[in-house]
Formats: sequence, structure tokens, C-alpha cells
Amino acid sequence: MDGLQAFWDRSDGIGRTVAALLLLMSISAWVLILWKGWLLRRAARDIARGVPAFWAAPALDAARERLAPMDREQLLLPLVDAAQAGARGGTLEAHGHADSQLTRRLRDALHRALGQLQAGQVVLASIGSTAPFIGLFGTVWGIYHALMGIAAEGSVGIDKVSGPVGEALVMTAAGLAVAIPAVLAYNVFGRWIAGSEAELEGFAHDLRELVLDAARES
Repeated sequence: MDGLQAFWDRSDGIGRTVAALLLLMSISAWVLILWKGWLLRRAARDIARGVPAFWAAPALDAARERLAPMDREQLLLPLVDAAQAGARGGTLEAHGHADSQLTRRLRDALHRALGQLQAGQVVLASIGSTAPFIGLFGTVWGIYHALMGIAAEGSVGIDKVSGPVGEALVMTAAGLAVAIPAVLAYNVFGRWIAGSEAELEGFAHDLRELVLDAARES
């Protein structure tokens, strides 16, 4: 703590701005990590419970009612609603074949669900890729600022240089400390999202086949 306080006292506006930016990035990353971890785990549980319950129902309307309380993140219900909806009259969509209309509606609903799951991934990737360079810039600027201060005093010695340089290197370590959790979380969440995406795509495909088969039989 004494070293950090000494570094803060010796820093100028740019050095303190870099330190504040790294702190803000760290807080943002951890808020996203905790929120997305909770969201994705809950979504995966809902999909794992909701899909079997949906297909165990005797009819489509009953299946939707059974699914509603289980789909807390609203990932599956929009697909069911898209499968049951019809094209609006007087639109280009209404002039297409029924199977094309159905495919388009399901695709749009699927993209919205995936967008919900992928929210925050760009921020994590940006923090993970830029934080080390921001920390490195803070180190370079801190060393430059320290050397300029030493040169102004007119006396240069190893004891005069080692302290400020060592304190400036803390910025590089801080940049890595911010970036590493963000990168790890981005990779882990990417795998979780891919798993949920596969489940949602399979559910949308099965819904499409169900509706088309029902239309052929009627």
C-alpha cells in the first residue's frame, strides 16, 4: 500500500487517469463476469428443464403453458410464439410460402435470443485485449515522469531510480490483473453460449418440423 500511495503521489494527471481507467475496467469486468455467469447458468438450467417439459405436453397450447414458468430468461417462449404466429397481411412476408415464413420468424426469434445471451461479450473481449496495453502505457509514462523528476533534481543514482521505476511497473501488473479474468471469463462464457445456442437451434428446428407436419395433416 505504501508503494501504491507513493506512486499515486508522484504521478501526474496522465498517470492517475490511467490508474483510474484500469480501476473502472476492473470493476466493469467483474460486474459483467458475475452477472453473465448467473445469467448463463440460469438460462442453461431453464433450457434443460423446459425443452423436455415442452415435448412431454399433449398439445402445443398446453406445452406453451407448461413452458412459461420455466423459461425465466424468455429464450424458448419467443420461438414457440414465432412458430404459432402468422404473417401480417399486405407484407412481402405474406407472399412467401408457409414454410419460408415460418423459417424466417424462427430465425429472427433465435437471433434475438442469442443476442441476449451474448450481451456483454464484446465488453469483456475489449477489456481483455486493451487492459495490458493501457497498463504498459502507464508504466512507460510513470518511468518517463520519474526520470524527468530525477533529472530536474540534478542527482542520479541507483537508489534514486529504482524506487520510482519499481512503482511504475505496478501499472503493468495492474493491466494484467484486469485483463486475465476478463479473457478467461470470455472464453468460458463463449463455450456456455455455444452450448445454449446448439440447444436453441435444435429446439427451433424441431418446432419447425412440428408445425409443418401439422399443416400437412390438416
